[in-house]
Formats: sequence, C-alpha cells, structure tokens
Amino acid sequence: MREAKVAKVTISLPQKLLEYADRLAREQSKTRSSVIAELLEKEERGRIQALMEEGYRETAEENRRLAEEAFPLASEMLGKSTRWDEVR
Repeated sequence: MREAKVAKVTISLPQKLLEYADRLAREQSKTRSSVIAELLEKEERGRIQALMEEGYRETAEENRRLAEEAFPLASEMLGKSTRWDEVR
C-alpha cells in the first residue's frame, strides 16, 4: 500500500488530551501522530456514513412514494385488483 503524503504541523492541545493521546499511543505501540491521524480518519468516516444514511433515508422515502403511485398501474396491467396498502 502506498503511503499518503504527510505534512508536519504544530498543534496545541489541552494537557489532558495530550496525555490521552500519549496513553493510546503507548497502548497501541504507535506514534502520537498516527493515533491522532486515526482518530481524525474515524471521525471523517463517521460523518460520511451519517451523510450516506441521510441520503438513503431520503431516497427510500422517494422510492416509496413512487412505488405507491406506480403500484395501481402495475396491478391493473397484471390484471390484479390489489391495493398498495394491502401488500405492505
């Protein structure tokens, strides 16, 4: 796997967070930088996941509405007199 480009930065953290990052790094046998990078990546994945879930919910509602509109026509073409709410 190819390494991503990295940039060296200086950040300021409250002492408690720095101690926590160092403790995680020791426990995981990683560098402080990699622990912080992984936490930021996890946050990014969480936000992307939340946006995807929101999009899927919106799409599902639209698909449900379209199915309710199309179901009577499809039933008519198939020769069935079933209502949409009877099959849900």
